[in-house]
Amino acid sequence: MGKAADKVLSLFYPHRCPVCQDAVPYGRRICPECQGKFSYIHGPVCLRCGKEITDGQEEYCYDCRTHERTFRAGISLMNYDAAARVSIQGFKYHGRREYGAYYIEEILRLYGGRIESWRADAIVPVPCHPSRLRRRGYNQAEILARELSRRTGIPEILDALRRTKKTQPQKQLDSEARRRNIESAMASDSLPGWVKTVILTDDIYTSGSTAEACTRALRRAGARNVYVVTVCIGRNS
Repeated sequence: MGKAADKVLSLFYPHRCPVCQDAVPYGRRICPECQGKFSYIHGPVCLRCGKEITDGQEEYCYDCRTHERTFRAGISLMNYDAAARVSIQGFKYHGRREYGAYYIEEILRLYGGRIESWRADAIVPVPCHPSRLRRRGYNQAEILARELSRRTGIPEILDALRRTKKTQPQKQLDSEARRRNIESAMASDSLPGWVKTVILTDDIYTSGSTAEACTRALRRAGARNVYVVTVCIGRNS
């Protein structure tokens, strides 16, 4: 599709700003006035999950010091504050799939070199339970995986992980309950033999329980290294 056709299409189906949710001009993914309203991650950060930490003398956040981590490292675009919460709700529950392109574009602008250095073989999304997938119509983590794959050339494997049971929403639980809730809910039957390093995508990283459960399933299926890429990350516990 050419630029002229894109412009015509944008008149009828304009992209929405991931901050204020108003229509944005052709060629943009965010309103000029909304630039800077997200709280992007700044150092110092946890060397494992990428969460901001207040004490520059510490290498790891509280959660990563007190819970075993088998994924190698994680990066996230922004802190999960009020602006991020509204944006993710639109992306996750209200059909604003185009936000995924903005999130990945910004992640690659800031972390593209680091992602390239991981030399990943595949990108795998955190799976959604079939009942939730039917209700929403899409898996937001899958949109992120596809967009990251499209821009990097790393192949996505959308069915590498599956949820074996329906869990409570993690946002309703404390850290320990999240771990118990998710630890037996992820499975991976097998990975192609050439897949040894995986990038796992999701919208939000909170305590790390979901990322850890997915990592363990992927490692049982043959992955050696798992890295985590998310849009938002919670504050240090």
